[in-house]
Amino acid sequence: MNRQELERLLNDIAAARIAVIGDYCLDAYWFIDPAGGELSVETGLETRAVREQRYSLGGAGNVVMNLCAMGVKEVSAFGVIGDDPYGQHMLRLLREQGVSVDGIVMQRDHWATHVYTKPYVHDAEQSRIDFGNFNELGDETAAELVQSLKARIAAVDAVIVNEQVASGIHRSPRFQQLLKAVMAACPTMVFVLDSRHYSEGYDGTIRKLNDHEAARLCGIRRAPDELVLLSEARAAAETLGKRWGRPVVVTRGARGCLVRDASGVQEIPGLQILGRVDPVGAGDSMLAGFAAALAAGREVLEAATLGNFAAGVTVQKLFQTGTASPAEILAIGGDPDYVYRPELAEDARQARFIDGTEFELVTERPRGIPFTHVILDHDGTISSLRQGWEEIMEPMMIRAVLGPRFDDADESLYQKVVHTVRDYIDKTTGIQTIQQMEGLVAMVKDFGCVPGAEVLDAAGYKGIYNEALMHLVNQRIAKFRRGELDVADYTLKNAVAFLETLHAAGLTLYLASGTDEADVIAEATALGYARFFAGHIHGSRGSTSHDAKKVVLERILNDVGREHAKHLLAIGDGPVEIRETHKRGGYCIGIASDEVRRFGLNAAKRSRLIRAGADLIIPDYSQLRALLELLGIAAR
Repeated sequence: MNRQELERLLNDIAAARIAVIGDYCLDAYWFIDPAGGELSVETGLETRAVREQRYSLGGAGNVVMNLCAMGVKEVSAFGVIGDDPYGQHMLRLLREQGVSVDGIVMQRDHWATHVYTKPYVHDAEQSRIDFGNFNELGDETAAELVQSLKARIAAVDAVIVNEQVASGIHRSPRFQQLLKAVMAACPTMVFVLDSRHYSEGYDGTIRKLNDHEAARLCGIRRAPDELVLLSEARAAAETLGKRWGRPVVVTRGARGCLVRDASGVQEIPGLQILGRVDPVGAGDSMLAGFAAALAAGREVLEAATLGNFAAGVTVQKLFQTGTASPAEILAIGGDPDYVYRPELAEDARQARFIDGTEFELVTERPRGIPFTHVILDHDGTISSLRQGWEEIMEPMMIRAVLGPRFDDADESLYQKVVHTVRDYIDKTTGIQTIQQMEGLVAMVKDFGCVPGAEVLDAAGYKGIYNEALMHLVNQRIAKFRRGELDVADYTLKNAVAFLETLHAAGLTLYLASGTDEADVIAEATALGYARFFAGHIHGSRGSTSHDAKKVVLERILNDVGREHAKHLLAIGDGPVEIRETHKRGGYCIGIASDEVRRFGLNAAKRSRLIRAGADLIIPDYSQLRALLELLGIAAR
C-alpha cells in the first residue's frame, strides 16, 4: 500500500459505519498520596487518600475509542452495564465521542459494570481492585442486547464482536445462541471476531487472534513470555483458516502479523520503532484499523496492513491506552519502515553462505541485471576514521539524560538510563546525527532529571557530541598527514580497491552519509578516494527535513527512472541506506564490519542489517574477486 492508497483508504473510512458488541470495561486510575492519610476513628487503620482519579474506556470501549480516533463516521456500542455510577460514567465517556449508546443495556441485578481499578502510590501500581468478576448475564438481558443489534445491523457496514473477560456477556449460552442466529441470518455482513476464550464458537466470522492463542487452538502450548516460532504461527494460521473456512489474522506483536485468506498465508512485517514502546492497547488498535478497512470495502491483506499501522502508532504512546488518528497513521504508514526476517537476524545458525566465501545469502539476486548506480555509506562501510563514535555518544547521552543527578543517581535509575541509551543508539545507527539528538531531547524530557528550562535543543546536544567526536577524528587525520599511518589503517580491507574497480567499470558512485556534509567531503578527500565519486558526495545539512540518503536515492531514481531501480546497488553498515534502497526495489549489501580490526564480522551489525532488508551480508571486501564476480563486475 503506497501513500496515495493509504490516503484513499483513510478517506473511505470516514464514511464507514461500525457496530461493536462485546465486553465494555472501565479502567480507573487512583493516585494515592500518603500525605493525605489519617487514622480512621472507626477502625484505627491508616486511610488511603486519593489525590487524583482518572477513568478511561477499556475492552470493547477502547476499540470504540480507536474507531472514533480514526474518523469512522458512525460507531454504535452494544454491551451491558450495571446499575452503578461506573456504568453512568462509561455512558458519558461514550457519548462524548459521539458514539450511539442505544445498544447499551442495563442489568440491575447480578451485574456490575466491569471496572479495573489501579491504585498508584508514588507512581508504583498497587494491587488492582476489580468489579464484575461475579457477573451473570440474564436471559432477558441477552435477548434485549441481541435484539438491539439486530434492529441496527442493516445500517452498519461491519460488526466487531469483542470478548475480553471471562465473566462477560459471552459466558451466557443464551447470548451466544442468539448472536449466532443473527450471524447466520446476515451472511453478507462483515463480522470480525476478537475473542480470548471463544474463537471456535462463532462460525462465519473473520477472526483476529494473537500467535499464542492460535498456537493453543492447534495444540501448541507456549508460556506467555515464550516465543511462538514463525513456522508455528504460519502452520497455525493455515490450519485455522482451513478449519474455519474464513480469513484469519494472527498477530505477532513487534513482528507484525500473518494473514491467511484464499491465496494462502502472507506475512506483514513489523514496524521499526526507534523510541520506547508500550504495547498496552495495541491489539485494540490493530482490531479497529482492520475492521475499519474491511468496512470501507478493502480486502483482508490491505485491512490488516492498516491495523498494523494503527498498532505501530499506539505502542509509541507511553503510560496510556492510546489511539491512532488518520494523521498519525499516515505519518507511519505513508513511507513505512519495516523489520524483515527477525528470526534469521536473531539466529545466525540459519545463515546460508555462498560456497567458498564469507558471504551470507539472504535473498537470491536476479541474474542478468547489470548495476549502473551504486550508493555507499561512509563510516563503517569505507572509512573507520570515526570508529568508536558510539563510545563517545553513549556517555554523552547518559550525562545529558541524568543532568544534575549524574553523580548521585541510584543504581536502578542509572542502569535504566544506560539500557535506554544503548538500545536507542543501536536502533538509530545510520540516521542523521541531528535526528539522533532529537530522540535524545525526548529522552531527557521523559526521564525528567533535568529541569525543563535547562533542556537543550537537538542542535545544542549535537554540538556537544560533535566537539568530542571531531577531536578524535582530527587527531587521526593528523597522524595520517604526518605519515605515521596510511590509508589502509583508516579504511576497511580492500575498500579503496573496490571503489577503484567500480569506478573503472563505469558505474556511477554516490557517497551518502548521516554525518555533516562538509566533514564527509573533507574526510574522503583526506583519505584520497573522493575522486571516485565525481562530486556525488552527500551528507547531513543540519536539518531532519534533508536526509542525505533519501535525497540521493530519489535523485538516482529520477535519473534512471523508477522502472530501472533494479539496477541500483546499495552498500552500507547502517540500516537507513539498506532499508530505503530495499523499499525502492534496489539490491542491498549489508557490510557487517568490525571497525576496530577493519576486517571480520560484527554479529550485532549482521542482525541489524538483515532486519533492515539486506539481500547479502559481507564482513569486508577481503574476498574482492569473489564479490566482483557475484556482482557481475569485471575485476581489474
